Amino acid sequence: MTAVHDLLRRLWPGEAVTSTESLTGGVSAQVTALTLRQMDGAVRRVVVREYGARNLSANPDVAAQEFALLRFLHRAGLPVPEPLWQESGVLVQTLMDGQSGAEGGADPESLAHFLARLHALEPQGLPLRVLPGSPAPQGLPDESLSESRIRAALAAHPPPLGRLSVLHGDLWPGNTLWSGGALSAVLDWEDAGLGDPLADVGNTRLELLFFHGQSAMQDFTRAYAGAGGTDLSPLPIWDLRAALRPCGRMQTWGLEAGQERTMRERHHWFVGQALAAIPAS
Repeated sequence: MTAVHDLLRRLWPGEAVTSTESLTGGVSAQVTALTLRQMDGAVRRVVVREYGARNLSANPDVAAQEFALLRFLHRAGLPVPEPLWQESGVLVQTLMDGQSGAEGGADPESLAHFLARLHALEPQGLPLRVLPGSPAPQGLPDESLSESRIRAALAAHPPPLGRLSVLHGDLWPGNTLWSGGALSAVLDWEDAGLGDPLADVGNTRLELLFFHGQSAMQDFTRAYAGAGGTDLSPLPIWDLRAALRPCGRMQTWGLEAGQERTMRERHHWFVGQALAAIPAS
């Protein structure tokens, strides 16, 4: 944290750090909110993301890439933090106000409209990689979540890659902030990349199903379809790709027993409806 304080003193000489708070969210960075008192008594609030050695080893430019993406999205008028500075694996951005969507209040239609705006952007020039297809197997298949059935269906019907769009990569209620019923910010862009828009749609459908049920998932899907511009006919295949993400991992999420049971039941339904919509091979 001393290095972060030194960085902030260089960015804003004369301003004093008055409080720090560790934030949850993200898997690749230590995230801290800091309040600074400016020389005229005003308050500046920022978030500092410090990427870990493992992440930097895989991608030394991760902070610079996230800075460029956030700057692009902020200038496009999307509700994202404004990036302020980056260097040596550290990203400084504005602290956004609002209540986490994981605590309630996440509106499925607003999420759909956000994704439609994001996917409509022209991604040329952004330093983003094309996201991989289906996640690779990790050890024995997780048959409690029908992993073998999912992989067999995807082998017969690989997810089609349409136009390349900017993808958030992990849009769920916990990565959003809400104020007065409106979406105030979408956070945690560490999984962003380029890919088919339906990869995002399938992931968010499953997350909404997990946390808010079928009605919220369907409201989201109808709103995204109403925004136009994307053929939803391959969506069952992308649903199956999304359904692979919890395989072998759900038991590590620290869920309460009742919540995990509900999520497993909803995952089972989600996989069933997707398989039923795909022609038999």
